[in-house]
Amino acid sequence: MSRRENPRHWRLLNATRLDAIPAALAHARTRANADARALAGADWLIRRKDDGHFLALRRGDRLLPLFRNAVPFAMASDLTLLAASAANPGALRPLGDLATHLDELGLDTDAYAGRSGLPLVAEPCSLAFAGFDRYRRPLWLTDEAAAAWRDLQHSAREHGLALDAISGYRSHAYQLGIFRRKRERGLSVDEILAVNAAPGFSEHHSGNALDIGTPGEPPAEESFEHSAAFAWLCDNAERFGFRLSYPRDNPHGIVYEPWHWCWSPA
Repeated sequence: MSRRENPRHWRLLNATRLDAIPAALAHARTRANADARALAGADWLIRRKDDGHFLALRRGDRLLPLFRNAVPFAMASDLTLLAASAANPGALRPLGDLATHLDELGLDTDAYAGRSGLPLVAEPCSLAFAGFDRYRRPLWLTDEAAAAWRDLQHSAREHGLALDAISGYRSHAYQLGIFRRKRERGLSVDEILAVNAAPGFSEHHSGNALDIGTPGEPPAEESFEHSAAFAWLCDNAERFGFRLSYPRDNPHGIVYEPWHWCWSPA
């Protein structure tokens, strides 16, 4: 894994339980001298996927834990997978033991797939930096979707409209973490599924989907359909490969989401 300073070359590397982002991304945004010194010369920041906690730095071949026992032995194999992800940017991460995790949470995978008509979605091994979302968080998409999103935004600006991303790629592990925490709080599976897609079944896992908004509109609200930005998307998004995934009365039983668009090849 080597450092890439040009933001257009920044990538997220993906393993089963860990991922890595360019340290330059964090270094460019830090204001604390101690943080800047820690990041100086680092290539990658390694974090736990289910909660986003940073665990270690990577400088060349050296792993520098951020605290004692930061990367337990059980996760050591993920470090090898991160290097493999850098070498295979177009590959998909195997689904692994996702079904086992879903069973542990009390979610019947086959029943959910049959009821929703949604397929399991594999994660990319590597994703491209597509700028920042509304909240100044890095936005990660596949190479093709990232290029299409930049073109879509540019075209909208030429027509006097501003589009921003609310969110893009989300991992299985992150979604599993949401489910676990809600189950621990006593919520039932059905209660969680009313507001969260089952881990493994969201288009966001693919790196091709993003939630789109516009300044002045609340994020991920049905009111977005009354905006000039939504009207423009309905007329133009398909030219850039984006489609509205969940229109009214969609066959998946998912609530109407005028903000959720997914890129797909022609």
